[in-house]
Amino acid sequence: MRIFLALIITFLIHPAFGCNSTLLDHNFRKLAAPETVNLCAAYSGKVLLIVNTASKCGYTPQYEGLEKLYTQYEKQGLVVLGFPSNDFMGQEPGTEAQIQEFCHLTYGVNFPMFEKTTVIKGNAHPFYVQLAELSGTYPTWNFQKYLIDRDGKLITHFSPHTKPFDPAVVTAIEQALQK
Repeated sequence: MRIFLALIITFLIHPAFGCNSTLLDHNFRKLAAPETVNLCAAYSGKVLLIVNTASKCGYTPQYEGLEKLYTQYEKQGLVVLGFPSNDFMGQEPGTEAQIQEFCHLTYGVNFPMFEKTTVIKGNAHPFYVQLAELSGTYPTWNFQKYLIDRDGKLITHFSPHTKPFDPAVVTAIEQALQK
């Protein structure tokens, strides 16, 4: 009986058990760090904006807007998650430590960033394969954005040229946060 009760208590309080999203059930290492994070356990109940990033891209200034979105909506439950990728013309060539330093010093990025990740069709990380299957598209360039609701379900995606404060992005985020 004690074992049964202990299992029930563990089930109820452990964050991973509260997440029913197969989309978010992936582990990623934090950028330039040894710690691994399970997206489901860490971000269950949050609205997520998933972005594949690069430091040497024409869209790199979007980091500033992404950080502002994160800062503005974090208390309401939005988390921006950055996934550096070197898939598009080698525009993320640096080490993870260099990427982290660049993002923090140049754009003040404080939203969670993860290990370099392959996002293009054929070699994509399983997380990006799922995003592509659900949205109908793999990232076409750096700064593709995928919006995920509090239940871990894909809501929509935005092309790389769509800026973080585009009215369509802001409206979709605000609607997701209200649910």
